[in-house]
Amino acid sequence: METINVQIPTADGTADAYFVRPDGDGPFPGVLLFMDAFGLRPRIAEMAERIAERGFAVLAPNILYRGGPSPLVSPEELADNEKRGAAFGRLMPMIQGLTADRVAADSATYLGFLHAQQGVAAGPVPIVGYCMGGTNALRAAEAHPDQINAVASFHAGRVVTDQPDSPHLAVGSLSGEVYFGHADNDQSMTPDQIQALESALGEAGVTYTSEVYTGAPHGFTMSDTAMHHPEGEQRHWENLFALLERTKRS
Repeated sequence: METINVQIPTADGTADAYFVRPDGDGPFPGVLLFMDAFGLRPRIAEMAERIAERGFAVLAPNILYRGGPSPLVSPEELADNEKRGAAFGRLMPMIQGLTADRVAADSATYLGFLHAQQGVAAGPVPIVGYCMGGTNALRAAEAHPDQINAVASFHAGRVVTDQPDSPHLAVGSLSGEVYFGHADNDQSMTPDQIQALESALGEAGVTYTSEVYTGAPHGFTMSDTAMHHPEGEQRHWENLFALLERTKRS
């Protein structure tokens, strides 16, 4: 397996990224991985590599590149709850600046870059995202339904808002299957918001699964943070890999 750091030219600058390709000539189906708010770091590379072990070529871009290259936080900030909260506050302007239009433009660039890499199969790809990356993975799939054939979103926040551009309002454009693994007692995705999302998906006729991971806090998949929940992380891998395998057969 080969993991390399790459630079992706965009209309607004350059996005640093990890590109992970399995051994062999391929072609390998592609996967886009949208990081959580804390940026590219060894944990994200490790997660991309674990997906690549299943026979996928994975591109994990720094979707907050407008705020600067990775790393965006220090290991000490990730491990301490108080410092983690302060880091999140520092990153919030970058997160809020990632509008739906910017996500659409950036994701088109990421998809083009991924398909231009040697050994990557042509055709639509699944996308997986974590935290704010899960919300923006949904936005990317809504913007490019012909190029993204499945979405896996874990502990995403603000998928449902009272704004006219709320991500849940555009789910009718999705193609393929959608999976949501929600954190328990997550103030950024409350039970009422989960119900609103599920209603929108159902009314749009989307094939979806939406589950609350009981006892798992926001950020439960990230083993390098204070919010890690081992049982939730393991469950997420099982559901993610099952979805990815289904995309191979579709």
